[in-house]
Amino acid sequence: MKTLKILFLTSLIFPFLFSCNAQSADKKDNSETTIAKEIQVYYFHFTRRCPTCIAVEEKTNEILKQLYADEIENGTITFKSINLDEGDSKEIAEKLGVSGQSLLFVKGDEKIDLTSEGFMNARSNPEKLQEKIKETVDGLML
Repeated sequence: MKTLKILFLTSLIFPFLFSCNAQSADKKDNSETTIAKEIQVYYFHFTRRCPTCIAVEEKTNEILKQLYADEIENGTITFKSINLDEGDSKEIAEKLGVSGQSLLFVKGDEKIDLTSEGFMNARSNPEKLQEKIKETVDGLML
């Protein structure tokens, strides 16, 4: 029975490890934080995408629209999906230190990376992803 559990968990995790090149960076970069009102949410991806990559983008966008409709409407929160294979994405990717699939929440100089949480939860536990996004955005709004 224990072997079956290990095989089952391995079968869930193994495709994730090799299907994408998800980037995990430092959770926060608080160096010289400037005062900014806007929160930019970026989802960086490549042209070739797996179902999990697509789910991270779709769920993040859906959660933001559900929880922060007014802030999105007035421009306080923006969501941008950026294809790293397109030439015009290189400048923002370099500025934010991104080289692979990434889910970043940025306010001024503060950068919070939710890539791991997105990839672990977008398909299997979107409620947990929603909690993490809410916690992150609410913290940035202070």
